[in-house]
Amino acid sequence: MAAAVRLLPAVTLALLYCFPAAMSSRRDVLELGDADFDYLATEHETMLVKFYAPWCGHCKKLAPEFEKAATRLKGTVQLAKVDCTAHLETCGRFGVSGYPTLKIFRTGRDSGPYDGPRTADGIYHYMKKQTGPDSVHLKTEENLQTFINHYDASIVGVFSGADSAHLLEFLKAAGLLREQFRFAHITDLKLGAEYGLDSEGVLLFRPPRLANKFEESVVVFTDYLTIGSLRRFIRDHIYGLCPHMTLENRDRLRVRDLLTAYYDLDYQHNPRGSNYWRNRVMKAASKYTGRGLTFSVANKKDFLSELEDDFGLDTSDGGELPFVTIRTKLGHKYTMREEFTRDGQSLERFLDDYFARQLKRYIKSEPIPERNTAAVKVVVAESFDDIVNDPERDVLIQFYSPSCPHCKKLEPVYRELADTLNSDPNIVIAKMNVVDNDVPLGYDVQGYPTIYFAPVGKKDEPIRYEGGRELKDFLKFLKHEASHSLVFSGSKDEL
Repeated sequence: MAAAVRLLPAVTLALLYCFPAAMSSRRDVLELGDADFDYLATEHETMLVKFYAPWCGHCKKLAPEFEKAATRLKGTVQLAKVDCTAHLETCGRFGVSGYPTLKIFRTGRDSGPYDGPRTADGIYHYMKKQTGPDSVHLKTEENLQTFINHYDASIVGVFSGADSAHLLEFLKAAGLLREQFRFAHITDLKLGAEYGLDSEGVLLFRPPRLANKFEESVVVFTDYLTIGSLRRFIRDHIYGLCPHMTLENRDRLRVRDLLTAYYDLDYQHNPRGSNYWRNRVMKAASKYTGRGLTFSVANKKDFLSELEDDFGLDTSDGGELPFVTIRTKLGHKYTMREEFTRDGQSLERFLDDYFARQLKRYIKSEPIPERNTAAVKVVVAESFDDIVNDPERDVLIQFYSPSCPHCKKLEPVYRELADTLNSDPNIVIAKMNVVDNDVPLGYDVQGYPTIYFAPVGKKDEPIRYEGGRELKDFLKFLKHEASHSLVFSGSKDEL
């Protein structure tokens, strides 16, 4: 015993010598390398690894958020990092081709990419969902009731035994979808019989707080089980007739045309009041099923800026009555201007007008300028079709933000370009303030400035400008893409 104690420091020193990154284990973020990656990764049930390069700007921006998340997740999920400029073998082994690359590992094995938020709070919440098994094994009816009595929906697989081939496929699906949904499985068919399942299959339990008289709270899946078929089943049934839209699930709900009623929804403190307005929305929804419109409710406090900025609604004096909007998958927006009545009749009138195509789309737009005589033409949302989609002229349009320093730097060059081509009757150099105007479909504006070219005959296929920001760069691009020969101002010569 004494000999073992005397040997301990030597063993510890040997480990630190062989695996120098282990010295950083006192830190919240482990530093891993070629020599110790596998050894240390297998010690952690769940680990998030950041593959980075010290010179990478995005990596530097992520670093403090990653450190904060690591501190909050300490003892639950281990966060680690690998410098790919120093450890080429490890980064090459995991197919790292850009920085930063984040991957989730389970007991040392790469289980998939991390595609969640890159803020400390976002990383924390995303990785908290990655802890524990992909699917919880429920052994008793009590276990089942505890699992499904949850704020979120539950997907429970029912199988004949632990050696079921369908169980293996279910577990694979759970591993892929666990960050979005809650999974559990049963290996006793008797526990599924109460819910009308007398053979192997899957039960989808909607959240108890959303129980209602318009639909079943449990949906049964008995088709042939594959990852694809289970994914489709969950997608088609998880939300039901009228889900609760949150900041976390809104992107998944908005892949379809979606009506949303916003009000003081709070299922934690006022579930009865929250369902009062939801039931009225559901009554209308049940009359319009199968017509391509989905329905949801949301807490208006979570979406105030969106209601005001995207839909032009004044939420300050809304009272307890819901605001109702429709946002289609193509980005078209409509608002219900009539006050929401408690009998639901105003909502049904709004829906009748929507399906009859009698509603006017809401477009956020500055006023159309009374005079627009400068070389760079000002475009607003209301004038976009008239100017940019003019079938007779090519248009180069810059989408900008008034506060963007890059836009301000570009301004004199862009104005010089417009002056240079001001005499050309076949081309327009234009700009649009994205902060105060809706961006039309077909234009992907994620940063500023973003520049597109809309050529004659191909207005529905605008070309994103990716070239340099000097006058000669723009002229070279336009000379190649324009539908005609360019004409310089002050010269009658065509170029």
